Amino acid sequence: MTLALYALAAVLEIAGCFAVWAWSRGGASALWVLPGVASLLAFATVLAQSQAVFAGRAYAAYGGVYVAASLAWLWLVEGQRPDRWDLGGGAVVLLGAALILLPPRHG
Repeated sequence: MTLALYALAAVLEIAGCFAVWAWSRGGASALWVLPGVASLLAFATVLAQSQAVFAGRAYAAYGGVYVAASLAWLWLVEGQRPDRWDLGGGAVVLLGAALILLPPRHG
């Protein structure tokens, strides 16, 4: 369930940031900012539903999922296939996220 929550949070965050990027760097209408802000608010709300006891640990583990989702966005939305360095880096951060998120914790 946590992975699904993080995946949804990542899509919302990336979509929100991309909307601002499209407006500020891509020449899109300023109206793109409105759904971007809404998406970023939804992202924060979804991420706050994490089962982690401490926010910092939830955010750290989420970071790995965010990087992997960003590489998927690069490929699926922007049409740029990730290279081997992108994929290797994505694997490393996912491993790091798993090391933060999965071990049993005491207290």
